[in-house]
Amino acid sequence: MLPCMEQRLRKREAMSSEINAKTDPNEPRVYEIRVKGHLDEGWTDWFEGMTVTPTEDGETLLSGPVADQAALHGLLRKVRDLGLPLISVTRVECGEGDGSYAERQIAPSCSGMEEQNEPG
Repeated sequence: MLPCMEQRLRKREAMSSEINAKTDPNEPRVYEIRVKGHLDEGWTDWFEGMTVTPTEDGETLLSGPVADQAALHGLLRKVRDLGLPLISVTRVECGEGDGSYAERQIAPSCSGMEEQNEPG
């Protein structure tokens, strides 16, 4: 194997191990999906319980837990079916995000995770 390919492979393995050490594969991941255009809170059921937050800049933030990759793809299909331009999809870790979902919903569960990760 070429040295540069070997270095890339080692880096990927290290990153994967770091991610797996921080997350429980059985827990849903929290995502923020940003689309262009405004949707009101009435779309929450359509988007499988995601929090729907219109922003001042003419966009909508869909945020909340997503069970797995298949569920994420299902949400993205719904965005496509509505004809909404997709701006971004972000997996939110504890303490990240713009606060619309993270501060209200993730913070309580993160405090438990931080206690588990503290040394000693």
